[in-house]
Amino acid sequence: MLRDLTTIGGYALREAVRRKVLVVVVVLTICFLALYGFGSYHAFQEITRGGGGDGLGAALEEEVLTGSTLLGLAMFVTLFLGTVLAVFVTLNAVRGDAERGLLQPLVVRPVGRSTLLLARFLAAAAVCIAYVQIVYWGAVLLTDATGGYRPGNAFAGALALAAAVTIIVAIALLGTTLLSSTANGIAIFMVFGAGLAAGLIGQIGAALNSSTLEQISAIATWALPFEALYQDGLHALTADIDGVTGVIVQLGPFGGAQEAGPLLYPFAVAYLLGAGLLADRTFRRADL
Repeated sequence: MLRDLTTIGGYALREAVRRKVLVVVVVLTICFLALYGFGSYHAFQEITRGGGGDGLGAALEEEVLTGSTLLGLAMFVTLFLGTVLAVFVTLNAVRGDAERGLLQPLVVRPVGRSTLLLARFLAAAAVCIAYVQIVYWGAVLLTDATGGYRPGNAFAGALALAAAVTIIVAIALLGTTLLSSTANGIAIFMVFGAGLAAGLIGQIGAALNSSTLEQISAIATWALPFEALYQDGLHALTADIDGVTGVIVQLGPFGGAQEAGPLLYPFAVAYLLGAGLLADRTFRRADL
């Protein structure tokens, strides 16, 4: 079985290279990191030239505020780019290959449907996890190099991103057992947008002191746990910042920083297993 998994996983990666998916993602990543480094450098230069301030400005740690805000933005972009990669890597995992007649010889003998699905998941997850780690740590190093800012718990942010993109891969793979390639790609981006909207609703609810909005956001966030993981990762980056600066940076960009508690990762594992079992069941019953 291990040999089957590595063979199918290798095929999936070669297919992504052949379709130039990875080339497009690499180009986008280089552009993002270059722009991030440029913007980070000038942002820190501006606060250096601006010096201190009076009132609220004096209470803010401008270097901390700038660095944490930039890293929060980098986390969002990293997760978004990881979602793009997850969609393209899983695009033809089931329906696309079935429509081209590539799956039928494999899923009967000697591989089987469950093995093929697991191999495609492991290959896609490995690529996406490695990708978000490279982009995230690249942003962390650029922030340190341009402004001397280091987050309090960068490793927790890295772990949250890895877990979040794995959840997205599982959802994308489940989608490809149900939908055509194009429809699944659109659906995954809509799911990602729904998670983003849930985070924004939570921010609005906190600002308006609306328990109803906050409860809606919490339910939606846990229904799409990649958003809860993202918020928890943001919280880990800024948890050690105190005072007015801490209050501001906890808002975060695109969904506020929010500690999810100790049950988040066990729930994420259960969610992942549930999505995998549902995908396997759907694939077993699919008429190829």
